[in-house]
Amino acid sequence: MEYRHLGRSGLVITELAYGNWLTHGSQVEEDAAIACVNAALDEGITTFDTADIYARGAAEEVLGRALKGQRRDGLEVFTKVYWPMGEGKNDRGLSRKHVMASIDDSLRRLQMDYVDLYQAHRFDHETPLEETMQAFADIVHAGKAHYIGVSEWTADQIRRAHALAEDLNIQLVSSQPQYSALWRVIEEEVVPASQELGIGQIVWSPLAQGVLTGKYKPGQEPPADSRGGHEKTGGFVKSFLETPGLLEAVQKLEPIAKDLDISMAQLSLAWVLHNPAVSAAIIGATRPEQVRDNVKAVDVTLTDDVYDTINEILEPVSITDPGKTKSPKPRA
Repeated sequence: MEYRHLGRSGLVITELAYGNWLTHGSQVEEDAAIACVNAALDEGITTFDTADIYARGAAEEVLGRALKGQRRDGLEVFTKVYWPMGEGKNDRGLSRKHVMASIDDSLRRLQMDYVDLYQAHRFDHETPLEETMQAFADIVHAGKAHYIGVSEWTADQIRRAHALAEDLNIQLVSSQPQYSALWRVIEEEVVPASQELGIGQIVWSPLAQGVLTGKYKPGQEPPADSRGGHEKTGGFVKSFLETPGLLEAVQKLEPIAKDLDISMAQLSLAWVLHNPAVSAAIIGATRPEQVRDNVKAVDVTLTDDVYDTINEILEPVSITDPGKTKSPKPRA
């Protein structure tokens, strides 16, 4: 496994992080989830990403049980706060009340005394940013989190939060956006702003919900055992599967992967890691063998020519509009 610094911080994380969105506590049984975590650990992954909203807390609980007994100082554990965790008006968003309660709930579910990174899962348009950042500062100063980060924030929002973090003597070190060869919206604004501020990207869906593995064939139904074929998770893949010409373009990547003697997943992860702004790419899995296959991507170095060829093939179907990063307002 290879390592990178998280932005310009001193925290070193694995190039591939293991995430449990849509899997732990929902898509796969706990035994399978724990087997995937064990496979990640066996392959040298020490960075794990989750969130309170994943399976309404169940994902954090499963991850906590899976990591029980591991040396805590040898792990980097990330979680998030924002989405509704109850029916009450204060059970959501980034108010001080919700943030302070949520960190304690997350630590209890994870069975840990602290997380390495606590992230704002979206921007809260209904809470003053100063209030949110003060709550994060108090959490860091209390030792419940070492660093703070954000997820799916715009460049302007990141700049404002970073300035407040400096005033409060805490480190805003990360942005967690969607990023893949098919979803490149961060490149125009978020990445340049983050690089200027020393913020690293921990990207999710680097395989575009599995589309870049080549498993979804043009004109065919999604495999029954895939995310696209799953009753609960299929909706997240739908926008890719319904984009005209997208699956046909992805199939054109297969000869490139074959020439390099790597899998399509390894090719796509190597494409993401080719970007120096990326501190880590988050992978998920329903089977241990998926983890073992994905990890091999860290040994793949794409030449600029191969990288450019991939871009040329996918450019007509890739999403690049920065407007796609606008955060939704809190749910009613």
